[in-house]
Amino acid sequence: MDFSLFYFADDGVAESAAADRYALLLEGARFADRHGFHAVWTPERHFHSFGGLYPNPSVTGAALAAITERVRIRAGSVVAPLHHALRIAEEWSVVDNLSGGRVGVSFASGWNAADFCLRPEAYQDRKTGLLDQVRTVRALWRGEPLQVIDGLGLQTRVRVYPPPVQPELPVWITSGGDPETFHSAGQAGFGLLTHLLDQDIEQLAEKIAVYRRAAARSGGSGEAGHVVVMVHAFVGDDDAAVREQVRAPLCGYLRRSLDLSRSHVPATHPLAREHDHERAVDRVVARAFDRYMDGGGLLGSVATCLDRARRLRDIGVDEVACLIDFGLPATQALQGLDRLNSVRRMSQAET
Repeated sequence: MDFSLFYFADDGVAESAAADRYALLLEGARFADRHGFHAVWTPERHFHSFGGLYPNPSVTGAALAAITERVRIRAGSVVAPLHHALRIAEEWSVVDNLSGGRVGVSFASGWNAADFCLRPEAYQDRKTGLLDQVRTVRALWRGEPLQVIDGLGLQTRVRVYPPPVQPELPVWITSGGDPETFHSAGQAGFGLLTHLLDQDIEQLAEKIAVYRRAAARSGGSGEAGHVVVMVHAFVGDDDAAVREQVRAPLCGYLRRSLDLSRSHVPATHPLAREHDHERAVDRVVARAFDRYMDGGGLLGSVATCLDRARRLRDIGVDEVACLIDFGLPATQALQGLDRLNSVRRMSQAET
């Protein structure tokens, strides 16, 4: 099982140190490049401070390509309905050239309505044409022309420049846990990027089995059969110490994520009722914190995190993407990378 780094910082935490906003991203990528981590993933923003450091993963990917030599540069994720397929292929082809052929993209349909201020008309049908758009991007990547309407209203055919280094674009589909998305990604022959935010390991195991069965019948393309799971990660000296070290930053991070999600909960949900809001948020955050600490993340000692990595490997995870920028000071998060690397080395030595 491969180990990668994953980023999705809350920019509200970084506002007091604007000059150092990207220190953890850049130094973490350099560490990953030197020490045998497989990839570095950066996301696409939600017009909110949560994730606000990463408006466009091709921009951060270009920066990472320039300072690394080996580690793969990936988007987790590109919200495909917000963009023209030509722009996606074009931008990532540049990053592929800058990196010498190290890019990969996970595509998502999107969920946050505010994101669609870029293309409001795409919101209602955002899931319908996702896989077709991904196939269009991959065709452009291979150098195939796309028929379009130009500024004079005439049909013309265009290609993407510069041509990429890799002959095929490695592709994943992002799923928050919908079994249908797992099945569709496998059936289409693409890889799968998911997380443990709204599902436990047992539920994930069942969905991975659904994905594997569909992928086995797909004939294979992109990254068919490859499962990546994002987990919050910080490895320390012992479990009790880590629990106290991450409690305040992780709870604050979870609280900000709920602030982003609040406009999307049903009117009957406690989070949607103003007089219940703070109490409901406190309960949700406390439960989520305990779940991550007790098995939903790589949070704890080397021995504890190694055991959790084994569980992920045993249910069929091919790559664990370790989210490290959930609010710990950058120096502290970077210090934890040595122990995370120990987990990686010991895990890979067992296989």
